[in-house]
Amino acid sequence: MRKKPIERHQTLREKILETIRDAILKGSLKPGERVSEPELAERFGISRTPIREAFRQLESEGYLQVIPRKGAVVASLTERDVEEFYAIKIILEGFAARMAAEKLSDKDIDRLETINAKLQRLADEGDVKNFFKVHDEFHEVFIKAAGNEKLLTLINQLVMKFKRLRLASLSRPGRMDVSVKEHQQLIDAFKRHDGHSADSLVRHTATIGAEALIATMPEELGLNQDIESLLGE
Repeated sequence: MRKKPIERHQTLREKILETIRDAILKGSLKPGERVSEPELAERFGISRTPIREAFRQLESEGYLQVIPRKGAVVASLTERDVEEFYAIKIILEGFAARMAAEKLSDKDIDRLETINAKLQRLADEGDVKNFFKVHDEFHEVFIKAAGNEKLLTLINQLVMKFKRLRLASLSRPGRMDVSVKEHQQLIDAFKRHDGHSADSLVRHTATIGAEALIATMPEELGLNQDIESLLGE
């Protein structure tokens, strides 16, 4: 009999997550701006517990920063954040692609082809949210195929921490179509079991993505702002 309240609690938490993510990505909530617990509690007609749980998750994804005695504010992202994220991503995912090229089965490659075809449809529709979710499925297939659980854990932790950054990158005009083409090149390398090419492709893709995102950061993300200065400290 307890199942329904738990499901309702989880549904509300997901709704809060989606509401805040969308507001940040659309620019309705700016870097350094406070996100009010009381206002959200009143808006959704709930206690603050699911709101605080949502805040913790959003902090882990890089959307918010929870500051003691001040509450939650929209996190700022800097050029250094981008550079450090992609520097690590290049190494970890490049290595995973190299290992996966030796181990991917025909069934795995068919799965990658199917996912990439779905990504193309979503790109044609301009559906960034669902593209982002399916994009993660594509990478998960070959990272799991690498056969290293610790590597999988490290990559998952990294990409979760910078979820906002990755979504912003895919939201750039034309980026989804480019991503589909990059995936097809990677699939071709996997078909040849060419680990060196797979590694190089992943590294090149990440490098170009980082450079392009940095070039548009001030306009799209309101980056290079310091939270503490915005709070008057």
